[in-house]
Amino acid sequence: MTREEFDRQFLKDGVEHLAGVDEAGRGPLAGPVFAAAVILPPGFYMEEINDSKALTEKKREALFPLIKEQALAYSIASVDEVTIDEINILNATMLAMKKAIEGLSVKPDMILIDGNISRNLPEPNLCVKKGDSLSQSIAAASILAKVARDHYCKEVMAPKFPQYEFEKHKGYGSGRHCELIRSLGPCPAHRKTFLTKILAKGSEL
Repeated sequence: MTREEFDRQFLKDGVEHLAGVDEAGRGPLAGPVFAAAVILPPGFYMEEINDSKALTEKKREALFPLIKEQALAYSIASVDEVTIDEINILNATMLAMKKAIEGLSVKPDMILIDGNISRNLPEPNLCVKKGDSLSQSIAAASILAKVARDHYCKEVMAPKFPQYEFEKHKGYGSGRHCELIRSLGPCPAHRKTFLTKILAKGSEL
């Protein structure tokens, strides 16, 4: 079954507009969590659209404008690191998804959510485990969320805090990033609740 065929099984019984929703950036030590919601035209299929983690950065960058051009509607939203520290990453992720869904210019009749949690999200929705590899709509959302977050890291965070090299690791906990945190201390872009173990392994800051 192709990812388009997976989506097509939901386009019945009054469902005309199917939205796929996914997030990017739950795991990084710094920066916002992003989410995207995408409604693709019925019958649209592009084989290259896949789980963003299965694609190269070059391929994601190429698909990013194509998805936005072809979509009936799309929306990208984020929740910043301060809020992540305040409400935890799961609640922040749900909030980013909710904002993305509510930002769609076309109201979806059904929403497919990547993963197994849809707390406080608009109805009707269905959680799809590993949905970014099964559903074309969710895969498209995963690409928009990932690329948008990468752009934010390179264009906003990196120039503001150049010493942390956010353009390279995008906030993820690479060895180099952890080394920089220990030597320089956290910056305002860091998620303070994510750094306890890393700082404990380094010198007192």
